Amino acid sequence: MAASLYIVVEGEDPGFDTFVNGQALARNEDALGRIAHHLRVMPLLDFFSADENSMALLSEQGAADPEWGKHLPQPQWFQAPEGLLSVRSLIRFLVENPAALGSETSAAVSELREYERVLGKTELYGLRWHLAVSWL
Repeated sequence: MAASLYIVVEGEDPGFDTFVNGQALARNEDALGRIAHHLRVMPLLDFFSADENSMALLSEQGAADPEWGKHLPQPQWFQAPEGLLSVRSLIRFLVENPAALGSETSAAVSELREYERVLGKTELYGLRWHLAVSWL
């Protein structure tokens, strides 16, 4: 079962496409977390938050207990500039160190650029966001 880290933008319809792939980022999350700590920025998973919709999706995919999702705290939302700082720092590092993730570096940079696009629009629209996970 493959995982994907995707962006959830606050509200029903933010008015723009929020799709990001996120599979290479999920596969390399540990290494990216170490790189983020080295760069002194927030690791991607620090932006994770689960809400009822995310948990319902995970439950449908067989990856979560439906009862557990009923007792979640309120989702945590983040300002786009916080995420953009981490994403842009990771992009810069990976571009300067193309062997950092081996054969996955290119895919990770591509997905980080998708994050950058979505977070840029999230900032432009004055919205908040968090990461969620999906198992495919």
